[in-house]
Amino acid sequence: MDLPKAIRYRPYKEWGTKDYQAITKRVAQSPWRSHFHIEAKTGLLNDPNGFSYFDGCYHLFYQNWPYGAAHGLKQWVHTTSTDLVHFTETETRLLPDHAHDSHGAYSGSAYAIDDKLFLFYTGNVRDNNWIRTPLQVGAWMDKKGRIEKLPRVLIEQPDDVTEHFRDPQIFPYQGQFYAIIGAQDLNQNGKIKLYKAVDNHVDNWQFVANLDFDGSGTEYMIECPNLIFVDNKPVLIFSPQGLSKSELDYQNIYPNTYKIFEHFNPETGQLLGGGPLQNLDFGFEAYATQAFNSPDGRALAVSWIGLPDIDYPTDTYDYQGALSLIKELRIKDGQFYQSPVAALRNLRGQAEPFQNKDITANCYELELTIPSQEKVDLLLFADQHHNGLKLSVDTNQGQLSIDRSKAGIQYAQEYGTKRSCQISTDHVTLNIYVDNSILEIFINQGQKVLTSRIFPTEGQNGIRLLEGRVSGHYYEMRY
Repeated sequence: MDLPKAIRYRPYKEWGTKDYQAITKRVAQSPWRSHFHIEAKTGLLNDPNGFSYFDGCYHLFYQNWPYGAAHGLKQWVHTTSTDLVHFTETETRLLPDHAHDSHGAYSGSAYAIDDKLFLFYTGNVRDNNWIRTPLQVGAWMDKKGRIEKLPRVLIEQPDDVTEHFRDPQIFPYQGQFYAIIGAQDLNQNGKIKLYKAVDNHVDNWQFVANLDFDGSGTEYMIECPNLIFVDNKPVLIFSPQGLSKSELDYQNIYPNTYKIFEHFNPETGQLLGGGPLQNLDFGFEAYATQAFNSPDGRALAVSWIGLPDIDYPTDTYDYQGALSLIKELRIKDGQFYQSPVAALRNLRGQAEPFQNKDITANCYELELTIPSQEKVDLLLFADQHHNGLKLSVDTNQGQLSIDRSKAGIQYAQEYGTKRSCQISTDHVTLNIYVDNSILEIFINQGQKVLTSRIFPTEGQNGIRLLEGRVSGHYYEMRY
């Protein structure tokens, strides 16, 4: 949504109760609100932030401008969960209320230290000429959700990067705290900066090196870098804006990617023994993934179901964006897997044999098996005129595709209406989650993932098998 700068950066205190009530009323009129995904109460939701474990539960913030479906004066909104499925929004906010984040509390991470949660984020500051200065700043949140910001900047903008310097991720490695930050150098090439905490104190950081991850340098900016450890292997997850399509085949405006490595040398900033650059998600909408190593040994991740610089049908209802299901990351036989956390099964209603359905609540899971040497066409969000999202699976050719050209309100058509990925030529399993306007497909327990938004029109709420053999179950989701 294109709103004037004066509105988007209007201080929160200048918005009246009637303004917010009017926005809340418009949001409530939307036919597309989700049931078991996180959405903002109002306004724009984009990057997941501060995903962490602290004081006996999981914490997940999301970046938000609460006054419309546009990128404006951002805050962090706080949620908590004990099962990574049900999230409760609290009253805690990381507000843009300090000289070091006057024009927005931008993305960052969190880590529990002693009896507080350390929040490490980018403060967006602009001068009277609208020139931006990105500041890497910190805050402490106590067990009651009270936030106290650190008084000084932790990492200033280096001389060798532009104003695009943001999204710090803090992580421990071999007993030492490190952080990586996305950047753009003076030649407009994407970089990732590596820092270490001096004497392991998170209020004092020193530069180590530009992260060496065998990048080609074709991207002009790297956003939301995450270095996590999956089955003892370093995995770099990042969003390279402007990446050449000769380096990676992708169709969205910006890709979300990963690389698996064998070793990490924190003294030199080298990631060694890297595999190929790969798409993290093959659907229409997945970006700004945030991942962390949970104290229970799991590697967990969550993504923004949305993309920068795209208008969405929900904009007319004064909100935009959602967060994905929480995924557990694994490496098995050299393959990278992203599977929904096991607790998601608790949302399943009674199992029903898979069959055509004329009417659903568009809130369900399909668990399907497709045999080898089979071609299947399945219509989701189907209406009586055979419109809907077409899911095609060909286990003979090893190809899966989704086509939303006849499903709901159309948008972002300049980036195509079809997405596809390679699959096994053996039998294939699918776990398909539909949540009113959200579609998440997990192939072979997460070997490939497709995340998308679909905004169905009235009557687009059926399931229809058009061709092929499929077995499995349908579950209504209880939320």
